[in-house]
Amino acid sequence: MTSRADRINRQRLEKLERLYDRGVNPYPHRYRCSHTTEQAIALLKQIEENPAEEKAVEVSVAGRIMSHRPMGKVAFLDLRDGSGKIQLYCHRNILSEDSLKLLKKDLDIGDIVGASGKPVRTRSGEASIEVKELTMLAKSLQPLPEKWHGLSDIDTRYRQRYLDLIAN
Repeated sequence: MTSRADRINRQRLEKLERLYDRGVNPYPHRYRCSHTTEQAIALLKQIEENPAEEKAVEVSVAGRIMSHRPMGKVAFLDLRDGSGKIQLYCHRNILSEDSLKLLKKDLDIGDIVGASGKPVRTRSGEASIEVKELTMLAKSLQPLPEKWHGLSDIDTRYRQRYLDLIAN
């Protein structure tokens, strides 16, 4: 009987192979970000203050997927980078075909992705990016620590400092 962690690792390796089979490089060398998440939120506030000057503003951000909430035709992702967190609003009618395949089949919590689209505010009032293009930048092969309790083992916090920084 395999453990839960082994099963998760095997599933993630299968997803990595599927990406390679489709011709997608899960570890590209370059991605151009136009904004950080903090700058994208500030740009949204600026657009909301001057609605007469609203123009089609595109932003592209990159960061780690911290949560994934699929809801029928729409999926919400929480993306975190060095400056903060923003929600990605992914509607299947707006996403490109490749991005939709990536979102539905191969995306996991902990993956690093790039997203481009326009900044919007959802009905609940949260600052979001209406994603047109989603790009895999780094496939996470290890699951993140549990998000409610974080890392409770002090030895693990000191030995694997990168996990502590990701989780907290």
